[in-house]
Amino acid sequence: MVTEVVMPKMGYDMTEGTIVQWRKQEGDEVKWGEVIAEVETSKVTVEVEAYGSGVLRKILVAEGRTVPVGHVVALIADRDEALPELVETMGPSIKEPPKTETKSVEFPATDIEQAPERIAASPVARQIAREQGVDLRLIRGTGPGGRIIKEDVETFLRQREPEVAKPTPVTATPAPPIPTVTPPTVTTPAATPQEMPYEERDLSRIRQTIARRMAESKRAAPHFYVTSEIDMVEALKLRNGINAVLEEKTKVSVTDMLVKATAHCLQRFPEVNASFAEGKIRVYQRINIGIAVALEQGLVTPVIPDCDRKPLTQIAQEAKDLVERARTGRLRPEDLTPGTFTISNLGMFDVDEFVAVINPPEAAVLAVGSVVPRPVVVEGEVKVAERMRVTLSADHRVVDGAVAARFLQHFKVFLEQPLHLVS
Repeated sequence: MVTEVVMPKMGYDMTEGTIVQWRKQEGDEVKWGEVIAEVETSKVTVEVEAYGSGVLRKILVAEGRTVPVGHVVALIADRDEALPELVETMGPSIKEPPKTETKSVEFPATDIEQAPERIAASPVARQIAREQGVDLRLIRGTGPGGRIIKEDVETFLRQREPEVAKPTPVTATPAPPIPTVTPPTVTTPAATPQEMPYEERDLSRIRQTIARRMAESKRAAPHFYVTSEIDMVEALKLRNGINAVLEEKTKVSVTDMLVKATAHCLQRFPEVNASFAEGKIRVYQRINIGIAVALEQGLVTPVIPDCDRKPLTQIAQEAKDLVERARTGRLRPEDLTPGTFTISNLGMFDVDEFVAVINPPEAAVLAVGSVVPRPVVVEGEVKVAERMRVTLSADHRVVDGAVAARFLQHFKVFLEQPLHLVS
């Protein structure tokens, strides 16, 4: 049976993707679920798995090529199985990669035998090299099997800077001494903004997407904000108690507790687990919570699906794996399952509080600050307690102020009485 490998759709606004690297080559045996390629979208680089077993009989799209979502990029079949005529008709619809100032050689989309030499490099290393105009063939890899990693590219860039800046020695005749003249006092007007020195940088694909989507969100969705302060003393005690008996891979973080508390709240307030589309409100039946992860290239939001159906320890393990894959450029298509709500936690950066922009098409996002000791009045006495401030940004087309306030009230209860999170 022939299995078509297509460019997957990862995110509601993805329209095309670029083949970064083929992990398998024509003639290689592949198994169901095995990673066969790395694909770059406007947001991240993800790993594409095989959805069939057999032999990778034909690669239809070379590395570096960009094709639309749903486009067939390879065929998996039995070794002697006849392939469909599709193989002969894939070339014309393939989009050429954008032209850059670096010298490159163009190859026909279906002429894989003439493809350039494959260089083993991590997706993050390729991204940095592409943005800086660096030829990966000039870099010595220190990763497993000589694979080029991010640190190799950064080291190459640091070593290259002095050479570029080094001036060419010139022998010149010394100029005669100039007599000292005291200039008259002159008041020079301040430089206008147009005269200020600056460095112009190109936007990475991730930055372009962030700029477009956040502008779209602020322009289309009427944001409003509700802030609450939460006593985290009991939540931290519970977390410490749980982690004392768990293995490292399942230890619980504050973010994990936030995800579970949010899932409980979204069950009670389904109108927050929604979006505005085509003049109607879509209330989602799954609770898929995205976690904002900061990368060097920008921000990505991988998703933990069905958080309402998973215990806290499972959410903790999945979140750790998800963040690790995001930071190492190994996200999978299922990691970018459409989210229904997003959490952005900047607490680890000593941020007291902030407001976040809604991640379209969702109707709300929760911004979380640091857990810090603050003086509070308890039964007429001033005491110090661990407090955390959170702000819910909501789309007023979907969510009313009273609903947002009750949502945060319940969220506060779940964290101040955290045994609810492990039930």
